[in-house]
Amino acid sequence: MITSPSSVRRSERSRRATLDAALELCTEKGYGRVTVEAIAARAGVSKKTIYRWWPSKGAVLLEAFTEALVGATPFTDSGDIAADLRNHINSAVKLISTPPYGPAYAGILSEMHHDDELAGAVRAQLVDPRFEAAVGRLRSAQEQGQIPADADLPLAVEMLYGPVYYRHVLRKPAQDEETVAALVAHVLRSLGAAPGDTG
Repeated sequence: MITSPSSVRRSERSRRATLDAALELCTEKGYGRVTVEAIAARAGVSKKTIYRWWPSKGAVLLEAFTEALVGATPFTDSGDIAADLRNHINSAVKLISTPPYGPAYAGILSEMHHDDELAGAVRAQLVDPRFEAAVGRLRSAQEQGQIPADADLPLAVEMLYGPVYYRHVLRKPAQDEETVAALVAHVLRSLGAAPGDTG
């Protein structure tokens, strides 16, 4: 399994330069044409340095994408679960719909189907932590009485994210804010949340 590179052993300047170079190249050339050699040349680091910290270009781009996604889509708790979910989903849609992050993530999703190591890293570093954070936010709303106690929270998370990634993978137009609002309202209704309890 791909493990997270040690921040203790590496220069933050070189790490940032490598991540930025990988994203730039992915936008310019497309994921399939990006190589570790090209990333190293653009970042001004050696290929050996990159391989010491990451096992593949996919791992480099996964770290870059994950870092951006976590920063752009926090799970805030304003006390209004509907508003918080709308803000969160809209931020995620915006990130994966625009360069450099959209092309990078599309490439990662494609490559993981024939790279078991990368697939494991995507689950461990991105999907599982974000899934648990989403369930945690819904659980907080449940504890506040905004969502019924018997609601299936893991299923609700899949219902929220499924349409977003369906459109991304199939290169369909991204949801606009009105569509995201309808999605959030539909999922909350399916959990049995009363309209007045969900903002």
